[in-house]
Amino acid sequence: MRTAASLRRAIVVTAVSFLAANAALVFPARALSSAHDAAGHSAASGPGTHDRARAGCPAPGARQRPACGSPADPPTPDARLAAALTLVLRDHPGRVAVAVTDQATGVTAIYHGTESFDTASIVKADILAVLLLQLQQAGASIGAAYRQLAALMIEDSDNAAASALWDAVGGGPGLEAGNAVLGLKQTVPGPGGYWGLTTTTVADQLRLLADLSFSRSPLSAAARGYELSLMRDVKAGQNWGVTKAASTRTRPAVKNGWLPVGPRGLWVINSVGVISHAGQHLTIAVLSDGNRSQSAGISLVQAAATAAVSAVAAAESSSSDGNHRVRDTCAPAREKWGCQ
Repeated sequence: MRTAASLRRAIVVTAVSFLAANAALVFPARALSSAHDAAGHSAASGPGTHDRARAGCPAPGARQRPACGSPADPPTPDARLAAALTLVLRDHPGRVAVAVTDQATGVTAIYHGTESFDTASIVKADILAVLLLQLQQAGASIGAAYRQLAALMIEDSDNAAASALWDAVGGGPGLEAGNAVLGLKQTVPGPGGYWGLTTTTVADQLRLLADLSFSRSPLSAAARGYELSLMRDVKAGQNWGVTKAASTRTRPAVKNGWLPVGPRGLWVINSVGVISHAGQHLTIAVLSDGNRSQSAGISLVQAAATAAVSAVAAAESSSSDGNHRVRDTCAPAREKWGCQ
């Protein structure tokens, strides 16, 4: 009897051992007592562990990797620009918005991109762009009279010439219709004949500058070249602003605006243009208000433009593939799992 019982126990033990050994082949996931995240760190197993790992979220108890968008990632161009502006804006009592794009790479840095500001005289670049667009749509070329007014308006910032061309494009409604074609969605024409009280954003100003610079523009090559040639020939005393960030012996295109507003006479100081800096071709816009004086506003705009150019250069040097904005790869996982 004892011999038969011993034999039965041996058979049972052998069978159990065989099944256990082959369970890993039949049920590999269940045979593991621990899971590993994408970095190879051991993570506690449990419901949803593998789904969380695939989604980019660590499992409960797993060794934590740096969170998405954490300081371990390179700063975005926007973050670099905001940091570069910290000292520039330290004592500024008003508002500032800045935007810059590298025309070759498309890298863009924006600070307060959707805040609206009075344009003052930078709207003159918009007025001329709309006039050229209207003439192009009509199949007409710009005549001598319009050329004279355009040169006065851009090169000398002549207000009478601007009023004449404002009327020529159809005032506010004409400017608005032209801007719809040009892609300016945040620019609101000034009331009545007050073209200087048109409001805009740096994002819209970058669009306008792109319309003057790129072949995919609604404007013809001749129209783009004509307006930029006027902006490169502004008279002495009006070539301040974003030109401060341009390399020497280059020919920046610029349009500036300056206007005292309100009972305290604080200044709106704006500057937009196309510049070259250390081999980069850049479109850049700086808008500001609340400046205590015209000279203080000019100094602020020039310092902001220089900071913006440095921010883009730093962003480009930090990456070799040209993809400088951090993509939030945790977003789907955050929505599903609530991981941070």
